[in-house]
Amino acid sequence: MDAGAERRLDVNDVISVRAPDGEELAFKVVALLEDEEEGDAYAVLLNESEDGEESFIVTDPYGNLLEDEELAQNVLDDYLEFDEEIPENGEL
Repeated sequence: MDAGAERRLDVNDVISVRAPDGEELAFKVVALLEDEEEGDAYAVLLNESEDGEESFIVTDPYGNLLEDEELAQNVLDDYLEFDEEIPENGEL
């Protein structure tokens, strides 16, 4: 994975992740989430395959995959819940 950089990710940044089968997948940052109480920050990234299938990953702000799968799922769930609340026109 092209991650672990010293630069923080930003929305629309793209990083490459090597799948277990060796294929390189491009994931685009779709959201940056911060927990102000805990001081933690996460990036939610999306890969859309040619057949329209979506895959998500969750990283720290520098593109390092989260090792805690439960935490990653909680962050993804929060993002998906928030994303459903945004109207089609993107205005809140």
